[in-house]
Amino acid sequence: MRSSDTSIKLPWPDLIRRSLAGQGISRDEGLAILALPDEQLPELLQAAFEVRQAHFGKRVKLCMLQNARSGLCPEDCHYCSQSSVSSAKIDKYPLMESEQLLEGAQRAHEAGATRYCMVTSGRGPTDEEIEQFCAVTRRIRQRYPLEICVCLGLLTEAQARKLKDAGVGWVNHNLNTSERFYPEICSTHTYQDRVETVRNVRKAGLKTCSGGIVGMGETDEDILDMAFACREIGMDSIPVNFLHPIKGTPMEALRFLTPMKALKVLCLFRFLNPASEIRAAGGREVNLGPAQAQALYAANSIFIEGYLTTPGQQAQEARRMIEEFGFEVET
Repeated sequence: MRSSDTSIKLPWPDLIRRSLAGQGISRDEGLAILALPDEQLPELLQAAFEVRQAHFGKRVKLCMLQNARSGLCPEDCHYCSQSSVSSAKIDKYPLMESEQLLEGAQRAHEAGATRYCMVTSGRGPTDEEIEQFCAVTRRIRQRYPLEICVCLGLLTEAQARKLKDAGVGWVNHNLNTSERFYPEICSTHTYQDRVETVRNVRKAGLKTCSGGIVGMGETDEDILDMAFACREIGMDSIPVNFLHPIKGTPMEALRFLTPMKALKVLCLFRFLNPASEIRAAGGREVNLGPAQAQALYAANSIFIEGYLTTPGQQAQEARRMIEEFGFEVET
């Protein structure tokens, strides 16, 4: 379907009812959402908001990232400024000391975030690194009422169990795109490697935080496949990232998404995953621009204070945006 097709008529009350009943929507309806004429976007946002409100009210969760190890990664993910195929000018440093990670948790708490996510570049953690994250997680939880998420690459079930025992609640490991498109963005590990890590996280009793990136050259079918995969696996938390093309990466020449397309993607994920946390994640600021607040109609969570190697909306500005648009910061 073309975005100029003004004949698209979606049964909003029925879509809302089926989504809230856990029945989801069909693939054809999902493709119609992604191809919806821009002038119908207000109807889509209102319908997505009814699903979002039923599970999360008007609450918005603030999350903060800590880049615990930057660069130095052997993987060749084409979108990433930290990958082995990137020449982007970024800070590169080994794994932070525990005191630095503890200071990051303090900054997150003082900024009003309720979730703190520690992220490392690399294929996966060593057992020694798992022990360090377990130890620092125990110290953080003794001091601050933060939800702890870690993003450490490929994990075994045994490693995930150690993290859970230490008090980690969520593990982020994104699917990133569809299984079909995955070889176009990475060759050093597979889509199935990522699915296996998500399953290990689930088997260990941790909550899953897994979504993807749109705007990498994929088709609407690929976006739909990823959204359905998140539904079928049953992701607890779904970060929806929008590619921020970074100079020095293989994807530096790709263009930003339109704000309208980004909003349609968020609504699609909300209809298919009504009870999951949907996070408007990386690239929100540069892809949505002045339309960022409208993302809250579908998403119930955002990042503040920047991303791994790119800046982002500051906490005070984010709080003002949330409140001025009639939403409330979750505490």
